[in-house]
Amino acid sequence: MTPHIEAKKGEIADCVLLPGDPLRAKWLAETYLSDIHCYNRVRNMFGYTGTYKGQRISVQGSGMGIPSLSIYVHELLNYYDVKTVMRIGSCGGMQSSLSLGDVILAMTASTDSAINRQKFGGIDFAPAADWQLLNMAFQLSQERNLPVHVGGIMSGDRFYTDDPEYLSEIMRHGVLAVEMETNALYTLAAHHEARALTLLTVSDMLDGSGDMAPEERERGLQAMAELALDTAIAKG
Repeated sequence: MTPHIEAKKGEIADCVLLPGDPLRAKWLAETYLSDIHCYNRVRNMFGYTGTYKGQRISVQGSGMGIPSLSIYVHELLNYYDVKTVMRIGSCGGMQSSLSLGDVILAMTASTDSAINRQKFGGIDFAPAADWQLLNMAFQLSQERNLPVHVGGIMSGDRFYTDDPEYLSEIMRHGVLAVEMETNALYTLAAHHEARALTLLTVSDMLDGSGDMAPEERERGLQAMAELALDTAIAKG
């Protein structure tokens, strides 16, 4: 057991999917996994292990923001022998080439957080996705004719801001979307020699041109979840 995960050794698979919302973790496990076991209820941050198409996989809620995700990923990689971590979530689209419901495979993750500068003595470490996972997810998305984009994203510390120019420069440099966790996920995976990938669904556009309705979110997240699961079991 760790301070935030009550699972015993062996109860968590070596590949873990990480939705931020614990209820999304519950939905994913109950919808797609068989023989599920809830191994974590601490702080209602649910975690489940089950089988998907005959292969063992776990799903763990990670909360919102870099600090929360960092806690769960640190404990998974340090104490439970997890080798692959895959974030699945939503994001705000920042480029006109995107549409609501599109899937983004995050190749890199910029950030306004100071967490990596603190760790690397002022160096701007640039964490990236695992190439094998990224390539597999892309190939599967092409087979399914999913609207998918591969590129850099932004992990921001602020969900709300009074500064209208907050993201304008990074948008001009082609960054696809903003969320709040991936920079830490990729950094922790690099530190522990694990593999990581983030898959995101565009749920709203930062220019105000669109915001997914609840039923659209459900359909969009379903496609992303299935892509993540099939990528996880095909990772080799």
